Amino acid sequence: MEFKKYDHSVQEKEIYKLWEKKDLFKPIRNKSKKIFSIVIPPPNVTGRLHMGHALNNSLQDVLVRYYRMNGHETLWQPGTDHAGIATQAIVEKNLAKNNINKNDIGRDEFIKKVWEWKTESGGLILEQLKKLGCSCDWSRSRFTMDDDMSKAVTKVFIALFNNKLIYKDKKLVNWDTKLKTAISDLEVIQNEVQSQLFYIKYPIINSDDFITIATTRPETMMGDTAVAVNPKDKRYKNLVGEYVNIPIVDRKIKIIKDAYADPEQGTGAVKITPAHDFNDYAVGKRNKLEIINIFEKDGKINNNGIKSYIGLDRFEARKKIIEELKNLNFLDKIETIKNKVPYGDRSNTIIEPLLTEQWFVDAKKLAKKPIEIVKKNKTTFFPENWSNTFFQWMNNIEPWCISRQIWWGHRIPIWYGNNGKIFAAENKKAADKLAKKFYKKKKYTLTQETDVLDTWFSSALWPFTTLGWPEKTQQLKKFYPTSVLVTGFDIIFFWVARMLMMGNYFLKDSPFKKVYVHALVRDEKGQKMSKSKGNVIDPLELINEYGADPLRFTLISMASPGRDVKLSKDRVVGYRNFITKLSNANNFLKLNKCSYQKNIDIKKIKLKINQWIYAEFKKTTDLVNTYLEDFRFDEASRVIYNFVWRSYCDWYLEFLKPIFNSDSKHAKKEVIVFSSYMFMNILKLLHPFIPFFTEFMWKENRFDKSFKSSLIVANWPKPSKNSKFSKSLNEIESLIEIITAIRSTKVQLNIPPKEYCDIIYFKESKKIKVIINNYLNIVKQVGRVNNIKQKTVSANNLIQIIVLNEKVGIKFQTKIDLISQKSVLVNKQNEISEKIDVLINKLNNQNYIKKAPKDIVLNDKKLLNDLKIEQIKLKSIVSSII
Repeated sequence: MEFKKYDHSVQEKEIYKLWEKKDLFKPIRNKSKKIFSIVIPPPNVTGRLHMGHALNNSLQDVLVRYYRMNGHETLWQPGTDHAGIATQAIVEKNLAKNNINKNDIGRDEFIKKVWEWKTESGGLILEQLKKLGCSCDWSRSRFTMDDDMSKAVTKVFIALFNNKLIYKDKKLVNWDTKLKTAISDLEVIQNEVQSQLFYIKYPIINSDDFITIATTRPETMMGDTAVAVNPKDKRYKNLVGEYVNIPIVDRKIKIIKDAYADPEQGTGAVKITPAHDFNDYAVGKRNKLEIINIFEKDGKINNNGIKSYIGLDRFEARKKIIEELKNLNFLDKIETIKNKVPYGDRSNTIIEPLLTEQWFVDAKKLAKKPIEIVKKNKTTFFPENWSNTFFQWMNNIEPWCISRQIWWGHRIPIWYGNNGKIFAAENKKAADKLAKKFYKKKKYTLTQETDVLDTWFSSALWPFTTLGWPEKTQQLKKFYPTSVLVTGFDIIFFWVARMLMMGNYFLKDSPFKKVYVHALVRDEKGQKMSKSKGNVIDPLELINEYGADPLRFTLISMASPGRDVKLSKDRVVGYRNFITKLSNANNFLKLNKCSYQKNIDIKKIKLKINQWIYAEFKKTTDLVNTYLEDFRFDEASRVIYNFVWRSYCDWYLEFLKPIFNSDSKHAKKEVIVFSSYMFMNILKLLHPFIPFFTEFMWKENRFDKSFKSSLIVANWPKPSKNSKFSKSLNEIESLIEIITAIRSTKVQLNIPPKEYCDIIYFKESKKIKVIINNYLNIVKQVGRVNNIKQKTVSANNLIQIIVLNEKVGIKFQTKIDLISQKSVLVNKQNEISEKIDVLINKLNNQNYIKKAPKDIVLNDKKLLNDLKIEQIKLKSIVSSII
């Protein structure tokens, strides 16, 4: 009887519908009162599933399914982020197709258009997460612009404003000249490009000499307010305090000393333009320099520029100023260099540092509590080294610019009255009330702030606003703080740190107890995926081709701490083959009429192969529990994979064949029931990793009828300890070693695997003799052995091998030219010796031991041990060939 074929393209949809129909993603109350909660890093509402999403959400789903099966009341809170700039850009682009400009229809009408787009297209990313198998409670899905979420954002802003933690100031920000808004550092991409470095001569006043500066942005000369040199640079020591004249601009500025100037870079003299460079801005602040902004918000030269340049685009101005510098002999030389240039991730235009009036959060004050919390290990990072990165950023944190000059987003709840008076209020009615109280009987007008809040502002409130805050809901009481946050390292500063600030400020508790930080998914060569390189691997294409399970298992198994995932399609194919192996195992059980029975008493299990596989299963389950609780997803995957592939499929099922072919009714009866019982537990172990296939198998084997539940809510395995099984564990491992030795000897001598052989005992073959006699039928059938004899006289084609630290002989039926094989084996010995020498030198290098990742060092030690064992085995074979 063949098992029903699994077709992922059909079964994944059916299984997911079943889970949703039965409401199996919702928190299930339990007597233990154990809670596990986690919030999804909300993807942009404009987003499409990429490999980073696939890794992040696969890891979260492993944890959610694991704790759900372990009896925790589990909430995985989903939702999407309104993605202010990205969403507005899409809607503007759609309107432009119909020759409509947002300014023509006005703010209110434009916002309606955005909501229409969101209703039609905004849920795509969530549907794609479902394809991955994510078991979020979709009934609780939130959107950062939902009414109650928006009210919470307003409440937070007003509270921070009233407590003087939000203020308005004129500072340098990342400015997108195309979108005409400030943007965050995360929305800036540093692209390496080929640029021109211009060496320009600035004449020293009252001298025939000049000082040469190097710049890639000569148009910003119009905003220069100093030239800086390093205090330790002897070349310019006598020039400090002198004045130079800016060429063409015809304005004098001072030569100052500042450590920012690097004697090794360019000429060592740096033009300082505080209004258009972040480093220069800091120099300007330190030295109390004038700040001259020369750009309009669209990147054109403003009235502070040279008269003939006013209205020119910044790059047109660059061309013109270089031409003039050449003509007036102020241009010394031009070099071609490679440097990093900031681009907006949405507009793909060069970002301009621009001095503008913006709203800021006093992040320095808000950072104090999170720093203390992490120092006291009340919130911990995994891997631990990320806490150092967290401290480095938090201890040097700058004011957080929270205003954006766009329409889509949370409009800043500020109203401006007469004479610049500012009122923070949740709506116009509340602002009027404040204004009447302030102005008393005087007339006033109120105008609302046009800017919206940075998207990260509302995202920072995500762990508690999604649970109903500021209302004191049952969900908030039960699920806050959350158990863990799973996130990429690139948003530790932008999101993780800010959630810690807001959670500790408003709820007096950290939003999560643990933070697991995963690495990037790269291509198989370790290159970052990008459209320009053509190396992007689309997770949806892999899901369509191979199914969600192989992709999930691949990503999870490669999620090693601190190491990027190097993904290739071949790896996904490998894990699809693993699922095929499981399917074949199930077919084998069905063919032999194996069936599950309830209430198996482990203590009554008599067959040693059953005792062995159970002991292996317990060992595996214990390790998986430890690894998942320590976020070692890679190790958990490895031990499950090895147990299923090696122990269960390769050995246990092979050992069953002689029993099925025997006349022992008792043995058959026990393995028919127990093999199915173990397969049922394997499905449980694998479910968090490959949920679709395991749920399908669970249903087809009618385990759902036996347990009256779907696998997703079945109990996690809790194997009992049985000390009697340890003897069986050792015996079966010895049996495996004997059969493996026979097989590997065939490989070494190029003998076909199907070839039968005789085993010849020596006097010292005591342990081997016991094992073979105890498992004679298995050795003969699985090891392909004909006869077992005691050595009396020398025999042709006899090879001596070492197994279990004892000698035993193998005699092959077919005549083999052992002399010609000997030279091949000697060459292998030499190769192994060379590898051993390399590894010994490597492991004797203390610098390598200190700096290399621990798992790499352990792998090297294991490899060295394996090679030494292989060397001993080869030596035994070679020495027996005369």
